[in-house]
Amino acid sequence: MRSPIYQITKLKQTAVLRKLGVSKLICELRQLTIFSQEQLTTVLGVADSTSDRRENGHIQPSPLALKQIKTVSEDLGNSPELKLHKRSQHLLTKYFLEAE
Repeated sequence: MRSPIYQITKLKQTAVLRKLGVSKLICELRQLTIFSQEQLTTVLGVADSTSDRRENGHIQPSPLALKQIKTVSEDLGNSPELKLHKRSQHLLTKYFLEAE
């Protein structure tokens, strides 16, 4: 069994964002999914105002929120549609550091 510190470190690693900005990631994710801001907030389970502030760069998501955003991107990568799969993989590569 792994220690809680290891698990927390692993969570942080899976949600480490490159220095390109959360606002760009969220904007690109919405464009990729063709979600409205309201639809994406529903998927992520956050308030509209929170999503708006994230997308405008006023606040940064918590590590858990980043993990949720990454999970949505990964789920899109499992799409049988080749274009969606490739663009999702591009977002993951562009914005997230690989877990060590």
